[in-house]
Amino acid sequence: MNDILLDSQYKGFPLAAGPCRASEIGARNWYLLADDMPYPLAVLSRTAMAHNLAWMQDFARRKGIDLAPHGKTTMSPELFAQQLAAGAWGLTFATVFQVGIGVAAGARRIIVANQVLADADLDGLAALLAGHADLRVWFLVDSAAQLGLIEDWARRRNWPGRFDVLLEMGIPGQRTGCRTQDEAVALARALARSPAVRFGGIECYEGGVARCDSEHDTREVTALVQRVLDLARVCDVEDLFAQDPPLFTAGGSAVFDLVVPLLRAQGLSRPVRGVLRSGCYITHDHGNYARFLKNVEQREGLDESLRPALEVWAMVQSVPEPGLALLTCGRRDISYDLEMPIPQRHAARGARTSTPVPASWKITALNDQHAYLRFEGPAPQVGDRVALGISHPCTTFDKWRWLPLIEDDGRISGAVHTCF
Repeated sequence: MNDILLDSQYKGFPLAAGPCRASEIGARNWYLLADDMPYPLAVLSRTAMAHNLAWMQDFARRKGIDLAPHGKTTMSPELFAQQLAAGAWGLTFATVFQVGIGVAAGARRIIVANQVLADADLDGLAALLAGHADLRVWFLVDSAAQLGLIEDWARRRNWPGRFDVLLEMGIPGQRTGCRTQDEAVALARALARSPAVRFGGIECYEGGVARCDSEHDTREVTALVQRVLDLARVCDVEDLFAQDPPLFTAGGSAVFDLVVPLLRAQGLSRPVRGVLRSGCYITHDHGNYARFLKNVEQREGLDESLRPALEVWAMVQSVPEPGLALLTCGRRDISYDLEMPIPQRHAARGARTSTPVPASWKITALNDQHAYLRFEGPAPQVGDRVALGISHPCTTFDKWRWLPLIEDDGRISGAVHTCF
């Protein structure tokens, strides 16, 4: 499944080149700044990703918790395999479709950090579980209405099994999850007595309250953690959990350090398994998460943490007026949901090395296939190359069916593909 055949049907693969397997691309002796590849081109730094994989796994080990990276970030089987090989306990997904990709890539412990309730999705999970005796999948439940749909499905299908589920505690004004303690306790009791599910633990997502203000984020996430721990104590006293140890899980990619007290869940009558679900760490970014991680570094007393590994290279195709250059990259190629791409490096036409861009260079707008680079001072020239950093990697990955792996000297040494 992973060693795909690359050819000109894949954006970014040279139209004039013959097809090759992903595992064979390094033998082509292609280099990024030799213009062997067309632009735009999304690339991954192999060494930066290796650093990030080791760093996050070490963070989890030091904190005494497990890691189930969110696979929706990359949807790349090759990167899933790297995360599992680095020591990840499992993987996280948002949809049953994504679960199927993860199972095919070798994951055998999966958290669906979302509600599952449609017949077709419940059918799909039941089929995956029946086909893989060693597979465990937990999904979220946040209402009696959803539980009723699951139980109705089980009756209509005459299904003898039980789904592993986690109760989701939410935040008022944010997305899914129980809003009040009373609501959550009532649901926990219903899950514990349901014939269609096993109540395996509690989940929350803290990223919705994060503002990149350490004082604010610490206060708000700590309040959420306390609410979940209060619920956990009730469930513990009433012996509602159907598995031992119960699974407690949280964690986006912005303030993941602040949920560690929940994942440890001290003070209960039994040990728990704490699972962190950060997903963007494998490539990190140059904007949103880079700013948040500065706060993590300060709170943890670190000199450094994650490194950006994902860039999109584009070519200057026109300099039609003073202060404006147009690049061969647009909305079809790069993230823009949180902020515009961030120019990082510049390579003059024919150069095999790059230099940091001037501080004045800014991307101010994107069309489908064009980026508007505003600058002061000397103009970039037609044919120059510009590396664009990203903010929020998820929505760059979903624009590419494959991405080359780049060594520090620019050599293309491998490739991964995506399954969006």
